[in-house]
Amino acid sequence: MTIPQQRTRYAAFERRLGRSLLGQLRRSWRHASLALLSLLVGYFLSQNLISLLLVRVPGGRSVVVFTLVLVMELLVRLRTRAVGGEETPLVWVMLDNLRLGTTYSAVLEAFKLGT
Repeated sequence: MTIPQQRTRYAAFERRLGRSLLGQLRRSWRHASLALLSLLVGYFLSQNLISLLLVRVPGGRSVVVFTLVLVMELLVRLRTRAVGGEETPLVWVMLDNLRLGTTYSAVLEAFKLGT
C-alpha cells in the first residue's frame, strides 16, 4: 500500500527535477555534447583569461572579479527574461554552461590563491 504524496513545494521541486533530468536523457547526443563542450570551454577560457588579466589590468584582482561577477549577473538576468519557464533553447544552455565553467574556474583560482 502506497501513501499518496502531499502537494508540497518540495514534492513539486522533485517532479520538476525528475522531468528535467529525463528531458536531458531524451535529447540528442549533439545537444549533450555541445552542452558539455561549452562547460569545458568556459572553464578553459576563464582559467587563461583570469591568469592573464590579474597581471595586466590596473587595479588587479578586485577589478577582474567585479567585472566577472557583473557579466555573470547580466547573463542570469538576460536568461530569465528571455526564456522564462518554457523549454530552454540550446544557445541558452550553452551560455549557462559557459557561465558555470567560468564561475567554477574563478572559485578554483581563488581557492588556489587562498583568497
